Formats: sequence, C-alpha cells, structure tokens
Amino acid sequence: MSRVSDKSNSPGQKMWGGRFERAPDASFYEFERSWQFDRRLLPQEFTLDRAWARAIGTSGVLSQDEVRQIVAALDELEARSQSDAAWLGASPAEDVHHFVESALIEKLGPLGARLHTGRSRNEMVATEFRMYVKDAARETRAALAQLARAFAAQAERHLRLPMPGNTHLQHAQPILVSHWLLGHGEAFLRDAERISLAAARADFCPLGSGAFAGCAFPLDRVALARDLGFANMTANSLDAVSDRDFALEYLFALSLVTGHLSRLAEDMVLFASPEFAFIELPDEYSTGSSLMPQKKNPDAWELIRGKTGRIYGALIALLTTLKGLPSSYQRDLQEDKEALFGAHDQTRGCVEIAAAALAATRFREERLREAAQDPALVATEMADYLVAFGVPFREAHEIVGKLLRAAEQEGKSIREMSLERLREFSPVFEASLWTALALESALARRAVPGGTAPGAVRAALKEFQSRVAELEENP
Repeated sequence: MSRVSDKSNSPGQKMWGGRFERAPDASFYEFERSWQFDRRLLPQEFTLDRAWARAIGTSGVLSQDEVRQIVAALDELEARSQSDAAWLGASPAEDVHHFVESALIEKLGPLGARLHTGRSRNEMVATEFRMYVKDAARETRAALAQLARAFAAQAERHLRLPMPGNTHLQHAQPILVSHWLLGHGEAFLRDAERISLAAARADFCPLGSGAFAGCAFPLDRVALARDLGFANMTANSLDAVSDRDFALEYLFALSLVTGHLSRLAEDMVLFASPEFAFIELPDEYSTGSSLMPQKKNPDAWELIRGKTGRIYGALIALLTTLKGLPSSYQRDLQEDKEALFGAHDQTRGCVEIAAAALAATRFREERLREAAQDPALVATEMADYLVAFGVPFREAHEIVGKLLRAAEQEGKSIREMSLERLREFSPVFEASLWTALALESALARRAVPGGTAPGAVRAALKEFQSRVAELEENP
C-alpha cells in the first residue's frame, strides 16, 4: 500500500502525530479524513477559536496581546476562506480543526500552536455541531414561515369556495378549500415548534469538557458559553462529547416536516389529475413529456414526495450509528454530520419549492363547486336532520343507509327522490329537509371552533395568520 509522504501530511504536522513513526497509509488517510464535508463548519470553527482564545486569555494561558494577535489572524483567515475556494479545495487537512490550526500556525508560528491548549477536537466538534444545528433550525423555521404564509394567502383568496372532503379517498362531507388549506398549514406550524425545541436541546455548550474528563486549566465555562451564544453549558463532560440527541431530534423534526410535505404532495398530485381536476399546475413548477405533447406533470410535488425517504434514511442512519456505542467519544460519531447536512439541505429545498408551487397554484373554482354538490356528501346531514326530530342517531344512520341503497338501485340521487318516497323510509321527513341538505346549510352547521363553517374558518385564518407573523418575526 502507498504511504502519505508529503510534508504537509507527515505525522508531525498532524494534531495527533507525536507518538507515530510512520505516516498514515494514503488510502486510509483519505478514508478517515472528514475535511471534504466538515469544512461546512468553518464559520462555527472560527467563532469557537476566537472565543477559546479569549477564554484562555482570561485564565492566564495567553496574554491579552497574544489573544489580540490570534483573533486578528483568525479574522484574516476567515475572510480568505470566504473568498478563496481554491485554497479550501486544495487543502490536505484531516478535518476542519486541522485546517484552521495549520493555517494559524503558518501565519503566527508557535503562537498559533498555543491556541489548542486545554481543549480536544471531541468537544470542539460537539460544540460546533450544536452551533450548526441552531443556525440550521433558524433557516428551516424561516422556510416554514414562507410556506405557512402561502397557505394563509391561498386560504384568504378562497374563503368561501367549497370542495368535497374525503376519507379513504371517498366523498364524505363538504368542506371549504380554505379549511383544507389551513388543515395542512397547521401541521407545518407544529413542525416549526418542533424545530425550535430541537434547537433548544442543542443550546448547551460542551466546550470545556476536554476529550471527556474536563479541562485542566481554569476556565469560566459559563462566560465561554455566553460568548458563543449558548443559553447553557453541558453538565457532564463525559456525556457532552458523545451526546447527539440534539441531532436526532433535529432529524426527527425534519422527518416530520417532509412527511407532512409528502402528504400535501399526494393531495396536489391527485388534485391535478384529470379525474379530480381541482387545480391547475403552475408552468414554473411542472414539466412535460419528451414523447407526449399534451402532458403537464406535477414533478415538483412528486420530487418532494420522493425525497422524503432520504430524510427518513438520515434519521435511521444516525440512530443506527449511535445504538451500540460505548460511553464517551468514538470515531463512529464522525458519521453524524453528512446525514444531517444532507437532510437539512434537502428539507429546506423541499419547503421552499412547496411554498412557491403552492403560491402559484390556481384552484379551479367551477369544478370544485360542481364536485361539492355531490348528493352523497350530505348523507350525514340527512341523518342529523332525523336526529333533530328525535330519531336516535344509530336508527337515523340505518334509515339513511337504506335510503341511499334504494336511490342507487333506482339510478337517482337523494335530491331527486320525492318527499313521498323519502317518507317511506321515515315519516319524520318534511319539506324543510331540502333546506338542510343545501350545500351552504351543510357547511354553516359546522360552526364549532375548528370546523369548516365560513365563520369558523375566517376566525381560524385570522388566528393562523397571527401565528405565521410571530414565526416570521422569530425564525
């Protein structure tokens, strides 16, 4: 096997190479290095390094002049990292910590090597990963606010538009399109709350935990945590370096986001089909067929539905990685970041596309109103009508069931049956039944909070808009 031989990769240039005589095997070094993906933590790395310099300066490890020199050098290196992609791409660094430390030593000499005093990569990556999850959570909540705003806008636009409501994909009862929209919207507001809870779980600073036993130098961990923007510090150094609960909770929250997106996508795919024809897909978020000229395919929604499996996979992958680990830090934990980075990117992209596609969707009002007039949708109203006249509900349910079967056999709808024919099933039926079976009456009767009556939906929309505004103000 070939050996790593260039000077930059020699054991003496590693963060751990002192006790080794020979350099790592070249193929193993490429296998174990994480710079290719953990370079994403560079912003967190530079922030952590500046805070650590100030903390060990306060404890007397560095002079204040040395702290200033290190912080200034870190500022310069961060600026270069943001503008010089080739510099990052050409680096043979093992990981993000190795990259910055090597660059700092190259810039400051022995002073740069002093920054790592009293700390371990175990606590550094745990801290930076938590910082990343907190930042990622804000991005996801902002995207969810955008999606929730699209639901609110469409609901306001279609406040009185009816549609058939389904259970088991069978016509059940009439509802308002705005009620359907807000039903989906509620799920995403819950998701935003879960994302916030995952971020709160990440808001504990492990720095000062050392490799797993704690820092040997006097350190104000509370001040260090505050300097890094954490609300709290971790309570136990052994737990702190190995805990990835916060990452699992964030992945679980993302899994629910995409699960809810997948359910929305399924509705939109069905509604766009000729059999439903409830919506018109926007050109900007649809594709055509390379063979069939007439096709307009709901690819945006299908891709969102399909990508959900990738997010679920990331959650299961990390759960599986963690399930058999002993206490303290293990190198297996390097596998935590790629899964979460990818899940975050994919979820954010799905939410943003869903928001834009939903906002551009046109609801076919004439078709929806026609479908909402299906007489089968008011069968429950007929049973409720009998109940209002004292018929026990179970008996009323039986009567209406028999009546529907007779109507089917006669090739008629309920509304086409004469009052005399209806009275053969129950003498309770009166002419007032036709008013009760009107679509507007059926909708208006569901006036309880959370129901589909126009007034209830209007109140729900107002409250929904208030929560969306709060989410937009506090992503």
